Amino acid sequence: MTAAITVALTAPPYSVLTYALPSYLDAGDFPRGLRLLVPVAGWLRVGVVWETDAVPPEGVVLRAAVWPLERLPICDPHYLELVGTLASRHMAPPGRILGTLLPRGLRTAKVVFACDEAGVPKRLTALALSRKSPEELVRLARAWRAGTLRCRLDDAQRDPLCSLAVDPPWPVRPGAARQMAVLDVLCDLGPMPLSDLNKRLGAGTLPIVRRLAGLGLVRLDDGATACPADAPPQAPAGELPPLTAEQAAALAELAPALDSADGPARLVYGVTGSGKTRLYMELARLTLAKGRQVLLLAPEVALAAKLHRAALRVFPEARPLLYHGYQPPAAREAAFHRAAGDDAPAIVAGTRSALLLPLRRIGLIILDEEHDGAFKQEDRLPYQAKEVAFFRARQSGALFVMGSATPDVKTFHAALAGHVPMVRLASRVGGGGMPAIELVDMRGTGKLTAVSGNRETGDRTGVLTDQAAAALAETVAAGDQAMILLNRRGYAPLLFCLDCETPVRCPRCELSLTFHKDRERLVCHYCGFARPHPSPCPGCGGASFLPMGVGSELLEEQLSGVLPAGTRVARLDRDVARRPERAEAILTEFATGQAQVLVGTQMLSKGHHFPDVTLVVAADADLGRNLPDYRASERTFQLLTQVAGRAGRGERPGRVLIQTRMPDDPFFAHVIRGDFEGFYELELSRRRRLCYPPFTRLGLVRLSFPRDLDDGYALAAAAGEAMRLAAAPLGVRVLGPAPAPLALVAGRRRLHCLLKSPDWPAVRQVFAAGRAALSGGTKVRFTLDLDPVDML
Repeated sequence: MTAAITVALTAPPYSVLTYALPSYLDAGDFPRGLRLLVPVAGWLRVGVVWETDAVPPEGVVLRAAVWPLERLPICDPHYLELVGTLASRHMAPPGRILGTLLPRGLRTAKVVFACDEAGVPKRLTALALSRKSPEELVRLARAWRAGTLRCRLDDAQRDPLCSLAVDPPWPVRPGAARQMAVLDVLCDLGPMPLSDLNKRLGAGTLPIVRRLAGLGLVRLDDGATACPADAPPQAPAGELPPLTAEQAAALAELAPALDSADGPARLVYGVTGSGKTRLYMELARLTLAKGRQVLLLAPEVALAAKLHRAALRVFPEARPLLYHGYQPPAAREAAFHRAAGDDAPAIVAGTRSALLLPLRRIGLIILDEEHDGAFKQEDRLPYQAKEVAFFRARQSGALFVMGSATPDVKTFHAALAGHVPMVRLASRVGGGGMPAIELVDMRGTGKLTAVSGNRETGDRTGVLTDQAAAALAETVAAGDQAMILLNRRGYAPLLFCLDCETPVRCPRCELSLTFHKDRERLVCHYCGFARPHPSPCPGCGGASFLPMGVGSELLEEQLSGVLPAGTRVARLDRDVARRPERAEAILTEFATGQAQVLVGTQMLSKGHHFPDVTLVVAADADLGRNLPDYRASERTFQLLTQVAGRAGRGERPGRVLIQTRMPDDPFFAHVIRGDFEGFYELELSRRRRLCYPPFTRLGLVRLSFPRDLDDGYALAAAAGEAMRLAAAPLGVRVLGPAPAPLALVAGRRRLHCLLKSPDWPAVRQVFAAGRAALSGGTKVRFTLDLDPVDML
C-alpha cells in the first residue's frame, strides 16, 4: 500500500487533502506539524502535515507531496491540538486556522532552495525543483539530508512593514490624493505590511510608498534592524527591590502551583500600585530556574514593551523576546522560528498574539490587566486570550496567572465560586494610601457643547469645570504632575454645517465625521474614510461650520487657558500611538518630568507608574455609560478606577476629580470608595435579572450585506427563522436579527442576533442552522462571535 499523509492547506481552499509520499524522500522526512510544498490544481501550496498514517481511499491514485520546507516541524503535537480546538470552536477547517496563525512568510510557496554541493544547482525556485527529473530529485534529497540544501523565503517576497515616520500635518500637495490615502490609512490603522496596504489601496501603491519614504514621511522596515520598542533598555541589569510582606505572602501562595501538572489558574486581585509586576518577575525567576518558559502578556504594545524592559533588566541571560503585531513580518517570522526551535528557558513579552507562538516548554503564563477588552481579537480569527491561555496552560502544566485591580466580572465570579483561587494585594507598595476621589457636578455648566460657544462666552477652561481647572493650576504651581482623561480622540466629534444645518457625515457609514485638526482632515472612525478640511460642505457647498463637542486634541489646546505660559502638555491617544516609538517618547517625556500634564484617552489608565502625579481628572465620566452593551457599566467602572489609580503613587497624596452629570447615580458611590466588590454585587444582580454572562453562554451572530442588496433583509429574516427553529429544542433563546447599533459601516448594512444558551455546543448548532439557510446568499456575511466584547 502507498504510504500517505494528510495535509492541511494554509491557503485557499484550506482543505485537508491526502498525498502520497514522494519516492525520493522517506516517511521520516515528513513528521506531523512539518510545513511542506504540495500540488493543488496546477499550483504549489504550503501545507502542514496533519496526520502521518493516512489510509489512501480505495481505487484513488494520489498525487505526491513535493518537498519539505523545514527539517524539524514548526508545529509540535500540542500546537496542532490547539489548532484543532480552534478549528472546532470556529467550525472551520484546520488549514484556515493555520493560515491565520502562521506569519505570512511561513505560508507562501514562493521560496528558494540554495545548495553548496557540487553538481547541484546553487539556487532553485520551488517551481523549478518540482520539475526536476527523478534522478536529480534523488541527488537533491541526499543534499537535503546532509544539510547542504537549505530553504528560505525568496528575497522578492520580503514584505516590509510600512509606518508613519512623522506626525501630521504632512507636507503633501493638496492634489496628491494617493499619497494622502496612504498616510491616512497608516495614521488610522497603524503600521502594516506593504502587502496589506496594497490590498487596501489597490495596484500602484508601492511606488507611492517609496516616494513617501524618500520624502521622509513613511518608514519601510524589512526587519533587518530591531524596532525601537525592541531595543535593549538603557538601564543596566540589576536586582529588583525586596518583596513586601504582602507580596511575599502572595508568592508563597502562588509558587507551589508552578509544580502542579494540571495547569492551575490563579487570580491576583491587587489594588493599583500594589506591585503586581514585582510579583510577576519573582514568579518568572522561579519558572526559569525550573528550566521552563514564561509568557508575559499585556493589552497594549507600550505595556508589553514595559514588561519586556523589566525582564531584560532582571533576566538578560534569558534573552527576553518582544512580540506584537506592529513588528515587521520578517521579525515575526524569526520569532516564530525561535520559539519552535528552542526549548531553553526563555521569556516572551507581548500582546495577545504572543500567546500563539509555538513555545514548547511553557511553565508560566501571565495576563496583566486581564479585564482589558484588547485581549479579545474580533477580526479574522476571533478568540479570547484568556481562553487560549487557559487551554495552553492545561496542555503544558503551566501556571496561568491573571492580574487586575478591577477584574472582569466573569473572572471574579469564577474566583468567588472557587473555580479560580484568588490572591489579594490590598496595600500599595511604600505604604501610601489610595487617592481621595471627588465627584464634580457638571449639570448647568454648559461644558462639552459647541467649541465656538466656549470662545464666544469667554470660557477659558474649556471642558474642565472651574473646580477642576483650579485644582489643575494649583497642582502645576506646586511642581507636581497631572493627568486628564477624556475618552474621545480627535479635535471635535462633529462638524455642523450652519448653511444646511446638518452634520458632515461619512458617505459609507452615514455617521458623523470626526474633525482632526492636526491632520486637517474629517475622518470616519469606523471605515477610515477621510476628506480634507477646510473644504465645502458635501451637501450644500457651504463653508460655514461649527465644531461641536470636545476631543482629546482640543482639550490639549484648551489647557492653554488654564495653565501658566510655558507649561508643557503632552497627549497620549491612539492618534499619536500609531507610531510605537512616538508613544514611548511621550511616556518617557512625562516620566522624566519634561511635561507636567498628560492628556489622553483610555491609554492613560493602563499600568503606568508616575510617582509625581498627584492629580487625575476624568473630564467626562459619562462617556460610554449608556452604550447598548451589557458591559458598559463594568467598562466605565474599570476605566475610572484604573485611571484614578495613577494618582498618589509617590510620597505625596493623590487627588481624583470625576466630572459627571449624574452625581446621584449609585454607580458613582462605588467609584468614590474604590469599592470594586460592591460594584460587582450591583452588576451581578442586574445580569442575573436580565440573563447575561456569567449566567448564560452568549453568542453574537453578525450579518451584513451591501446596502443596495434588495433581498438582504429577507435573507437575514430567513436565517433568523432557521435559527429559531433549531433553538427551540436546545433551550437557546434567539434575539433578533435586528439592526446593529452601528447599522451601516463601510457601505454594508449590519444586523445582530443574540443567542443565549446553557452551553456552547448548542450555540454552534443554532448558528450552523442559520448558515445553512444562507447557502445561496453569497453576498451576505454571516459570522459567530462567542462571548462577544464588541456589541456595536
